[in-house]
Formats: sequence, C-alpha cells, structure tokens
Amino acid sequence: MALAAGDRDAFVEAEMAEREAAALPPFGRLAAIILSSENAAAVEKVAADLAQAIPNAERLEVYGPADAPLALVRGRRRKRLLVRADRDVNLQAFLRAWLARVKVPASVRLTVDVDPYSFL
Repeated sequence: MALAAGDRDAFVEAEMAEREAAALPPFGRLAAIILSSENAAAVEKVAADLAQAIPNAERLEVYGPADAPLALVRGRRRKRLLVRADRDVNLQAFLRAWLARVKVPASVRLTVDVDPYSFL
C-alpha cells in the first residue's frame, strides 16, 4: 500500500519489519546455489546429490532444489537451492563444507551468490 501511495519511508519501514521477522538480509543471511547445464539429467543429479549431502547445522535452513525462476537460459537447464541463515552463522564455512561433499561434473556449472540482489 505504501509503495502504491508513493510513501517511500512507510514502504521501507514495512519492508524492514518483514525482513527482520523472517531473518532476511540485513537481519539474516541468504545464499543462492544455482546449477546449470545443457544436460538436464546432469543438473537433476547434482541437485539431488546436494540435497542428500546437506550437513546438519543449527540456525539455518535450506530450501530446494527447485527450478530457478528462469529455468531455461540460452539452452541451459537451471536449478536452485536457497540457504537462509541467522546473521551470526558462518555461512561461508557451511557452504564450503557442504559443497565439498558433492562431486560436480564439468558439464554442470555451480554458482554461489551470497546475499544475492536478484533471485532470477
């Protein structure tokens, strides 16, 4: 409503309150893991392997794998996993430990974006 009314300050205040309640940046951390390949089966396999290899950790959640919002870009199939963590969790260490558990073939590109600006 505030955005439609052109009230920037009210919009920012409401957005920050929602982000704080959901522990989203800047009150929490996010990381997007995006897999892509021309071989859809290879992307599915790596996504499933990553889902099986998630380490146990407190104060973080992993969502996915799911099709990325743009599931097909330039002939490449895309899957995404999203990690939401509390602000004081060492997200990079978690990601390193997790990704070290899975062998990613050369045909699959894996990209990690910490605190992404866009989810496309």
